[in-house]
Amino acid sequence: MSAHDHQTPPFFKRGLPPGARLTIYLALSFGLLVGDLRLHYLETLRQALSVLTYPLQIAAATPADFVHNASDYFSGLVSLQRENAQLKSQQLNMASKVLFNEQLRRENAELRGLLDMADALKVRATAAEIIFTARDPFSRKVILNKGSRQDIEPGSPVVDPLGVIGQVTRVFPLHAEVTLLSDKEQAIPVIVERSGLRAVMFGTGNGLMELKFLAANAEVKPNDRILTSGLDGVFAPGLPVASVIKVTRDSAESFARILCKPIGSVERNGAVLILSRLEPHLERPVDDESNDPRRASGGRIRPNKPATEASAPLAAGSAPVPAQSAVPQAVASPAHKGN
Repeated sequence: MSAHDHQTPPFFKRGLPPGARLTIYLALSFGLLVGDLRLHYLETLRQALSVLTYPLQIAAATPADFVHNASDYFSGLVSLQRENAQLKSQQLNMASKVLFNEQLRRENAELRGLLDMADALKVRATAAEIIFTARDPFSRKVILNKGSRQDIEPGSPVVDPLGVIGQVTRVFPLHAEVTLLSDKEQAIPVIVERSGLRAVMFGTGNGLMELKFLAANAEVKPNDRILTSGLDGVFAPGLPVASVIKVTRDSAESFARILCKPIGSVERNGAVLILSRLEPHLERPVDDESNDPRRASGGRIRPNKPATEASAPLAAGSAPVPAQSAVPQAVASPAHKGN
C-alpha cells in the first residue's frame, strides 16, 4: 500500500496556525466593540438575542428561585407560628384579666349594694360569704362563712344586694346554715307593693314561692313586687322578696294560685348580709289620771256601784231606806224576846 493511501481525513486537516487565528479573532472582536460603541449597530441584534434567550434565562433561574422562595416560605411559616402562639398566649392573659376585672367589678357592685342596704336598715348587719350549697337535694340551704363566734344567732334574716334570700336556721362556731325562702318549710309575711294586700308567702321547694290564701279576685298581677311586711318581728318591713310571675284564677276555687320568683339569688351573688332580729318596741298606753272619776286621792280606783242600786228609781214622797237597818232588827229581836 502506497503512502498516498494514508492521507489525513479532511476534518483533521490543519489550517491557519493558532496564533494567526487568535490575532484574527481579537481584531474582529475589537472591531465589533468599537463599531458598537460608535455606531450602536449591534443594539438591535442584542435585543433580539435577549428576547430569544429570555426563556432560557427563566428556566435557568427557576431552581434558584424555587429554593429561595421555599426557604422564605418555611422561615415565614415558622415565624407566623411563633407569632400566633404569642398572640394566643396574650389573648388568654387578656381574657383572664378581663374576667378577673369583671368579677372584681361585680363583687364591688355587690359590696356597694350591701353597704347601701346596711346603711338603710336600722339593725346590726354582718357581712358574710356563701362558701357552698348544702348537698341535700330535698332542701334549699346554703352555708355561710360566719358563725357563733361572730355573734350570729338562729333566726337571723339574710339578704343580698337585691333582697331577702333566707333565714339562719343552724349556727356553728365557724359557719352558719341558711334556709332559703324557696324551701318548702319556709314562710314569710309579705305585702304586695302595688295594691298593699297582705299575705303569707310559702316556699315550693323547686326554686319558686307561692302566695297563699288570697281571694280569687285579689288585686295581684304578674310583675308585681312582693315586699316584707315586718309583721313577724324578724324581717324589717319593705325588703324586696319576690316578683309575681304567674296568677291562676279558677272560679271553682276560693283562692288564687300565685307563683312568684325570688328577687334575691344565691346563684348570682356570693356576698350577703346577716341582719340582727328586730327587737319588739311596744309602747305602754298612757293613763290620764286626772280625768278618771274612779281614781281617788290615794291613787286606788273606787269600784263602780251595782247597776241595780244605781238605776233603781225612788218612789215619789218616799225616803230612802238605809241598807244597814235590817241588821239592828235581826240583832235586837232576841233581846226583846228575853224581856
